[in-house]
Amino acid sequence: MTTTSPDSEVATVTTPVRRSRGTRLTADDWAAAALDLLTTDGIAGVDINSVCKRAGVTRGSFYWHFADLNALHAAMAARWVAETKDALAQLSELDQLPARERIQAMTMRLVDDSYAGVERALREWGRSEPTVAEMIAEGDLFVFSLVEGALLELRGDAQEARVLAGLLVYAGIGFAHGQAGLPKPTATEIEQLLRLVTE
Repeated sequence: MTTTSPDSEVATVTTPVRRSRGTRLTADDWAAAALDLLTTDGIAGVDINSVCKRAGVTRGSFYWHFADLNALHAAMAARWVAETKDALAQLSELDQLPARERIQAMTMRLVDDSYAGVERALREWGRSEPTVAEMIAEGDLFVFSLVEGALLELRGDAQEARVLAGLLVYAGIGFAHGQAGLPKPTATEIEQLLRLVTE
């Protein structure tokens, strides 16, 4: 797989766009279809035939855009990076909110079902793909710094803010992986957790 720039970050994905009659899929449409497959079937499920079937086109259409599966993987990573940068930019804009509201907004994103599925699939892919792992790490550090900054603002103690930020970020990562077997936290339970770490 080709690499992306070192300042890349973690991304989310959207449902792929199927072509309408008479229109040609773009490379980005292919990447979206492949990321959708990644979410449901893991990286092993992302093969040329499966992506063609998902997109409703032939293999010839695939080769119009990509030399091989590795080229598609590179396009997937590039799309993921672009979408993540958008999502992280939105998190950065949370600085205008009071610290507790910033933490609450980030926490609610973590328990979003669509986010957890993508998160789990991408982390699994990152276990075998160093470029993806690097992007995940950069995204995690970004989120950690946002949470740590908000907690420092609320609590005034740097060590305490760091420990509690770690607790929240690791809980979010754990939620993505344990979601299928554990009960989803209710709004009341999330509020209780926020009180524990912000007061």
